[in-house]
Formats: sequence, structure tokens, C-alpha cells
Amino acid sequence: MTRRPVLEMDATRRALADLFAPIRDELAEAERIFRRELESRFPFVQQLVDHCGDYRGKRLRPALLLLSGRACGAVTGAHPVLAAVVEMIHTATLVHDDILDESMVRRHAATVNAEWGNETAVLLGDYMFTHAFHLAASLETTQACRWIGRATNRVCEGEMQQVHHRGNLDLGEDGYFAIIDGKTAELTAVSCRLGAHYAGADADTSEALDRYGRNLGIAFQIADDVLDLWGDERATGKSLGTDLEKQKLTLPLIHLLAHAKPAATAAARRLLERARPECRRELVPLLEEAGSLDYAWQRARGHVREAIAALDGLPDSEAVAALRVLAELSARRSS
Repeated sequence: MTRRPVLEMDATRRALADLFAPIRDELAEAERIFRRELESRFPFVQQLVDHCGDYRGKRLRPALLLLSGRACGAVTGAHPVLAAVVEMIHTATLVHDDILDESMVRRHAATVNAEWGNETAVLLGDYMFTHAFHLAASLETTQACRWIGRATNRVCEGEMQQVHHRGNLDLGEDGYFAIIDGKTAELTAVSCRLGAHYAGADADTSEALDRYGRNLGIAFQIADDVLDLWGDERATGKSLGTDLEKQKLTLPLIHLLAHAKPAATAAARRLLERARPECRRELVPLLEEAGSLDYAWQRARGHVREAIAALDGLPDSEAVAALRVLAELSARRSS
């Protein structure tokens, strides 16, 4: 397999800082709202919130919401509030994901469950979810609460489907895409839809931004699944091989089992049944021989193209250009 171009973490941060230039002030305001709304009178709870603030990552979903608003006309006072809301929901899902995956590290820091236990992590995730809906309810209309509620339900459905299919080596591509459409793409889609709607965009434009966000989210998740098998923990800053340990069948593995030679398929099944993170070292040559990593990257690139095509009806602007580049970066990353 030919390795795809990837950006190292410091280069990624610089690239994102440039892309977020049109919304720099609004993104900073969203961050202030996030921290202010989650403040607790109890020092231990505040310690947990601050810990999550240190490993939240790229702020992709707030940026998508704000850039979508800018691309559709103007960012209003509601936009930074909604950006904080989607970041709270995303952070809550990360905290809960780390429990499900038994992950020890995220963004080079100990996960909440690793540091304080599963009970504390469950409650912290719930704390963030409830704060998110409380904040969304402060807006003048209920549209945001309805959309965010529906999206969060679909995220949970996707996660439950993934848990249900653990160890199912017969899971096909349709099942895989249904899972990631819910657990990952739903939140990027609603972020973009909210940004467009609250900028005054019509229904067709809001739907186009939803398609953009959904396809970007799918591409992002495929890339994430490839990195779990093939990435470098020093670059990703999180535990890798967790999909193998939890027996989650992802796109490269589905392709491998369907298209590898019989001997390779049998070897792959034995490795997957062992459910050990270190098995990824033995799986990578099999994945490369079957073209499974290339196939996954190709599918990710296909969704990048669909995301960019969804922006065709928007007038050119700095924000639209940034959205295009973000779509490209979703399938060109090392972390």
C-alpha cells in the first residue's frame, strides 16, 4: 500500500488555525460559553470538566457550525451558543466512548475512566449532556432543541448498534455505514444544519449543509477506523487497537474478510477472534495484501467528494473555501 499524505499534529493545528480565521472571534466566544456553562461550585466536578477541556481536540463540530453560518450569510448571537452546545454533546460522547472502549489515553492525557473510574465518567458525560440541552433551551425558538435531541438519539442508536454487532464477523458494509452514519456523521450533519438555519438559510440550503456535514463525518470516521489499525499512537495521542479489542468490525476489516484469499481470510478471522490490540501488527500485512486499506481510503475520498459537491450552490467565500479544505483534511490526517 502507498501511504497517504498525512499532517503531523503541529502542522494540523496550524492548518486549522488558518482555516478557522473567518470565525476566530466566534469560536473563542463559544469556548468561553462552554467553560462558563460547565462551571461547578464543587471543586471535584470542576476538576473533571477542566480535564476534559484539555483533551477535546480540534473543536471540529463548533467550527463546522460557525463556518456553515458564515457561508450562509452571517453569524448571529445564537451561533456561539449552539457551537458550545454541540461541543458539550461531542465531549460527553467521548467520555462515554472511552468507557465502552476501556480506553486509557486520549489526546496524550489519561481518560476520565482511567483516572477516576467508570462511575465518575458516566456521571460526567450525563452532566455535559444535560447542560447542553439546558443551554440549547435558552434560545428563543425550540428548533435547536428538537434537532439536537433527534441527533443525539441517533448517535446513541449508532453506538448501541455497534455494541450489538461486536464479534459479528459477518457484518457487511451496509451495517457498518448505518452504524457510523448514526454515531459520528449525525452530529457533524446537525452542526452544519444548525449553522445554516440560524443564519437564515432556506430549507434547501440547510439540507445541502446537512449533506456536507454527513459526508464529512463518514469520511472522518473511515479515516479514524483506518488509523486504529494502522496509525501511530504518538501521532494520534490516543489508545489504538481498541476496535480489535472490542471486536468491532470496521470497513478495512470487512473488506479484508470479503476479498482476501482463503488462507488470509482464515488468518484474519483467527486474529480477530483473539481480540487483542497488538494483533493489528499482524493484520496490517494482510490488509495491505488484500488492498483493504487502499479501499477504505478510496471510500473516504468518495465521501469527501460528495461533501464538497454539496457546497456547489453556495456563493464563493472564505468560509466556503474553509469548508472545502476541512472536507479534504477529514481523510488526510494522522490524528
